[in-house]
Amino acid sequence: MRKRFKLYTRGKTYYKRDTRNGTRTSLGTSDKQEAEKLIAAENEALNDPTFGLYMAQAYLNATDPLASSRTWSNVINEFSKVGGTSTVERKKRVFESPEFSHIKDKPLLKTVAEDLYLVLDTDKTSVFTYLIQIQNFALDMGWIPKAVIPRKRFPKPPKKRDTRSITYSEHMRILEAENCPERRRYYHLLWLIGASQSDGAALTHKNIDLIRELISYDRCKTGQGCIMKISEDLRALLDELPKDGLLFPGIQNGGANYRASEFRRRCRLLKIKGVSLHSYRYAWAERAFEAGIPERFAMAALGHGSKAVHRAYAKAAHVVCPALPSIAPSELD
Repeated sequence: MRKRFKLYTRGKTYYKRDTRNGTRTSLGTSDKQEAEKLIAAENEALNDPTFGLYMAQAYLNATDPLASSRTWSNVINEFSKVGGTSTVERKKRVFESPEFSHIKDKPLLKTVAEDLYLVLDTDKTSVFTYLIQIQNFALDMGWIPKAVIPRKRFPKPPKKRDTRSITYSEHMRILEAENCPERRRYYHLLWLIGASQSDGAALTHKNIDLIRELISYDRCKTGQGCIMKISEDLRALLDELPKDGLLFPGIQNGGANYRASEFRRRCRLLKIKGVSLHSYRYAWAERAFEAGIPERFAMAALGHGSKAVHRAYAKAAHVVCPALPSIAPSELD
């Protein structure tokens, strides 16, 4: 049987030439015996793909005994351990979705592109995001020899739902309609400091320094520090909150899902659409941008370590340049 790949040298390096299309590829070796083995293996794999697969598994099992039995569940379990508490919980929710049931029991080395396309048959952006991440994780760990679906061949994820900030009028309507004093004060705190819902609920009296007039805390999600001066409005709100322990004990004990569902219910009753508790962070970032607060100060207040992330939060802000006098003050003399 005619061999498709031929061996040749260029300098001291061995190359293979595809006799069908004429392409040439470096074998990355200057050792003739090693090059001959590589060419023989590629030709053998083309002549008998099944045998080639068995040979590949035999080599992998010699270096990694779990290679043939490792499934995507193993990848998901290890990948889900990485990150903060809120990140781990979010990963768990996404991987429990029915889309991932198509591959959880599938051995890594027997996975083909069609298996992953079954997972991607959804309109959930999170599924697309995490499937790419677990494939990259498996590659980094050396559990798969190459990507099942190359990154450039991944289908485009569905368009994300537009995230917007909450307006001042919407915020005031929510405060006026909210019957629970603790929730009303909690929403107002988010408006004043732009904290995430988890960070705001976890604040304690230890995060408040009235002597230096500072509020500071570490973000639950990233551990990034946040610090800002206490405004007059914030000081007035703090006077209404507990002077020891959690500032919002009922809010914190209810959990993230409870906080989100209560806010959604309030917005639904008021016919306010397109906002969530996270919209308070967008609103704070936009107000800071419009007020001319230096970017590094705003990033310190929101706990953003990336300028790109911070600018994404403030992208909807509008700044109007003041009118420039026709004559500079120095020219009046």
